[in-house]
Amino acid sequence: MVDYHASNNQASSGGPAVYMDPREQENDWDRDLLLDPAWEKQQRKTFTAWCNSHLRKAGTQIENIEEDFRDGLKLMLLLEVISGERLPKPERGKMRVHKINNVNKALDYIASKGVKLVSIGAEEIVDGNAKMTLGMIWTIILRFAIQDISVEGQSLSFPISLFSFPTRNWKDGLAFNALIHRHRPELIDYDKLRKDDPLTNLNNAFEVAEKYLDIPKMMDAEDIVGTLRPDEKAIMTYVSCFYHAFSGAQKAETAANRICKVLAVNQENEHLMEDYEKLASDLLEWIRRTIPWLENRAPEKTMAEMQQKLEDFRGYRRVHKPPKVQEKCQLEINFNTLQTKLRLSNRPAFMPSEGRMVSDINGSWHNLEGAEKGYEEWMLNEIRRLERLDHLAEKFRQKATIHESWTDGKEAMLTQKDYETASLSEVKALLRKHEAFESDLAAHQDRVEQIAAIAQELNELDYYDSPSVNARCQKICEQWDALGSLTQSRRESLERTEKQLESIDELYLEYAKRAAPFNNWMEGAMEDLQDMFIVHNIEEIQGLITAHEQFKSTLPEANKEREAIQAIQAEVQKIAQYNGIKLSGGNPYTTITPKSIDDKWHKVEQLVPQRDRALQEELAKQQSNDHLRRKFATQANIVGPWIQTKMEEIGRISIEMNGTLEDQLVNLREYEQSIIEYKPNIDQLEGDHQLIQEALIFDNSYTAYTMEHLRVGWEQLLTTIARTINEIENQILTRDAKGISQEQLHEYRTSFNHFDKVRGQHSLCMPCLGDAEFARIMGIVDPNNSGAVTFQAFIDFMSRETTDTDTADQVIASFKILAADKNFITAEELRRELPPDQAEYCIARMAPYSGPDAKPGALDYMSFSTALYGESDL
Repeated sequence: MVDYHASNNQASSGGPAVYMDPREQENDWDRDLLLDPAWEKQQRKTFTAWCNSHLRKAGTQIENIEEDFRDGLKLMLLLEVISGERLPKPERGKMRVHKINNVNKALDYIASKGVKLVSIGAEEIVDGNAKMTLGMIWTIILRFAIQDISVEGQSLSFPISLFSFPTRNWKDGLAFNALIHRHRPELIDYDKLRKDDPLTNLNNAFEVAEKYLDIPKMMDAEDIVGTLRPDEKAIMTYVSCFYHAFSGAQKAETAANRICKVLAVNQENEHLMEDYEKLASDLLEWIRRTIPWLENRAPEKTMAEMQQKLEDFRGYRRVHKPPKVQEKCQLEINFNTLQTKLRLSNRPAFMPSEGRMVSDINGSWHNLEGAEKGYEEWMLNEIRRLERLDHLAEKFRQKATIHESWTDGKEAMLTQKDYETASLSEVKALLRKHEAFESDLAAHQDRVEQIAAIAQELNELDYYDSPSVNARCQKICEQWDALGSLTQSRRESLERTEKQLESIDELYLEYAKRAAPFNNWMEGAMEDLQDMFIVHNIEEIQGLITAHEQFKSTLPEANKEREAIQAIQAEVQKIAQYNGIKLSGGNPYTTITPKSIDDKWHKVEQLVPQRDRALQEELAKQQSNDHLRRKFATQANIVGPWIQTKMEEIGRISIEMNGTLEDQLVNLREYEQSIIEYKPNIDQLEGDHQLIQEALIFDNSYTAYTMEHLRVGWEQLLTTIARTINEIENQILTRDAKGISQEQLHEYRTSFNHFDKVRGQHSLCMPCLGDAEFARIMGIVDPNNSGAVTFQAFIDFMSRETTDTDTADQVIASFKILAADKNFITAEELRRELPPDQAEYCIARMAPYSGPDAKPGALDYMSFSTALYGESDL
């Protein structure tokens, strides 16, 4: 048992005050020994200041050391503060017996700590005996302040031998200043101190200690300098405070370093989380804006407008989408890297905001590609429809113009009354002429029906200018009906007159009958030669060329018919001239003159070579289109299998990885570079594909690959190699963080491949484990409940138990040191002990402390520490 008591015999001898280890002191405290008045004054001031330095933690203090401890209440409170333990409940009565009982409880507690109290009783303390009270406080100081120094002092470069200095060695103040300068050199300019100025030295040391080390001033410089030898106990008490101040500073520095490390990891992880959330939000917002544009199916009126839409879509494919593909890939890489860092720092897995999971982004991306595919198909179908509409509209206008040109003046002709004053031959001629007109009218019936059919088809195909087409068609039909009625009326009039007419010129009649069908044939031929055509392949244009050649083969026979008709007119002239007949006007039976026949024949002869050239130009165009098809197909049939082969190679590489992780990473990056260097082949295909679309080529029988298939395959190839590289990088992070050897990694890979079910993802089957244990393990290796386990998660699980990581309890203990054992900490203490940015980080996130000992500005570091490790909400 250790005996803590005072030894003042040096004062009477006048010799040097030599410090004796409290465990070696054997002399009892002499209750009759009178203190030196100067020493008593120093002890009273020093011991009072020492007691108040602890009592202030409980929100109280003493003024008179022998009076304020008489009831035992503050004495018990002092022991609770310095020991950190609870004493028996004090008695609150005012009687002497209550006070003695409280003091005895305090003395019993001191004795329970192995301290032998000699000649110190509760009655003396209650009676206010100054010598006994000072002796008791000195005993407390020896046990609770100085014994720790004798046990632990060497660890702080704070040698026990400091207490062996003669007390006069502290009089010049240099020792106090040297002690501060040893641990806090920035507070003392030791070289400027002078040994011959003890008052300045002492006051400087005491003021610096009070201002920067939170050590209250326990002695007056004048009292130390004014006595031959300062009180040993006062000096030892004062010096012990320096030890505890520097010891606390070292613990605070260690605690601050631990907290800084934890907070730095947390800040970095939060920054990565914020980056992920922003990148995910931006990508999802772009998808949200883009899908409605791709789903817009509002048709355009013209080919030019639809082609502009198609060009906008190509710009989207070339310019806008590729960066988003890269962003999506980078987002997945960032997510995997963040989860790895969280596992390595013993943090809970990151769960993105609702709707921003990787699976949500993949789902939105799938919807985008679905809308994209449907949009392209719709545009191509719409272009085909508009192309068909333009062709029909032009055909309608051409036939309508020909018909309107033919009907021009026909109503006036049918309504004239020329037969009323005509001769018989003229009437007969008029009748024959009318018959020829009716024949001509019947021939044009087919064109009117074609015009009506084209107009109906334009309506069914929703042609934008259908109203004007319908109006023109209606006008033609109404005019045609009127011509029919007028023709019937004129025939009836001529037939009534025919009975009076007898003479008919057979030659004129024969001419008219043969000229009319021939003229119709020529008009039909001219119309066919000028008819527009649309084809999509070589077979179709070759069919048109064959038909045209067949038409040309009939021209010699047609020319013979023309010459025969012209011979009839020549015969009429010959007979008239021979018989001296004077012909008045032209042929009375027809308006078709020999000149008009020759003119139309020459027109046909001009149109034939023009048709030849048009057909040959179209043939060349189709041959060019066929060349484009073959060129695209040749390259596509190389690129498609190449992409498939690379995908299969990556699959094998991800399972059969050999060598160190760094070697695998180098090989994978070289492999990735070789893939990137293949990009010009994809660009060449894109160029060929653009030429095909610009040529409006919609099919290709030479290859099964489409540009869309190749794009998707190329994007998947880039994404897969990037994911594989990211997996190796995360494995390197895990290996370096947890000290896993290459042999251990190889063993982990072999074990993991044993459970391999699907390439790239793995299912673990552990039949030897119970359901609860298996569920716990799966909660660690598969926090997102995806049903699959990556090799990275498998490594983390296999190695996490052997890794020394920070815990919430360790962080709480560190904060408690900074808070001087309080259950809360203040902003001032955080700013004093931590770097500025991390101090402000804690202040912004710590909740106010609400415990029974709370003070204004108190912060709850316990809930903050547990939140760092996912045990509560931050």
